[in-house]
Amino acid sequence: MLASSIKNCSKSFEDIMINISKEIFKKALLAGIFSAFTIGVLTVLTYKSSLGLFIAGSFGSSMVLLFGFPESPFAQPKNVFFGHLLTALVGVIFVNYIPLPIYINIALAVGTGVSLMILFNVVHPPAGGNPIIVIIGSVSYEYLISPIIFGCIIILLLAILINKFILRKNYPLK
Repeated sequence: MLASSIKNCSKSFEDIMINISKEIFKKALLAGIFSAFTIGVLTVLTYKSSLGLFIAGSFGSSMVLLFGFPESPFAQPKNVFFGHLLTALVGVIFVNYIPLPIYINIALAVGTGVSLMILFNVVHPPAGGNPIIVIIGSVSYEYLISPIIFGCIIILLLAILINKFILRKNYPLK
């Protein structure tokens, strides 16, 4: 039984490897390079300067959309900026004003953040993790300015410059 499972897994891996075209490989490589560069800029600003905090865990998954799938509606600047800001704000409100156990607060804050992103048409899936980060970290309103607002501005400036001028992609779409 185990041998059969291993054989099926290796066959699936072979199928995946065989289907990688040069175009997909190039896209993946460039997305990885520019994601590393962008997160590197935020990390240097955070840890090698006295300017403050510029990086949030959810920014890592934003890179998938910004450099892997910039044509997605979820990768557009309005969605990235307001999706992160809205869900981080929800997290801050829950952590500071809703006196429920953490396991309830996290669940309700994520649900509220997702609902609000959809309601306001600023869906950015990576931002769905912000309430979790905010509540576990017990952060204050300052977190909205740095890293969320400043980090998003830097991410978006780099995404626009890289996608438009280096990768020659139509980004942002509107």
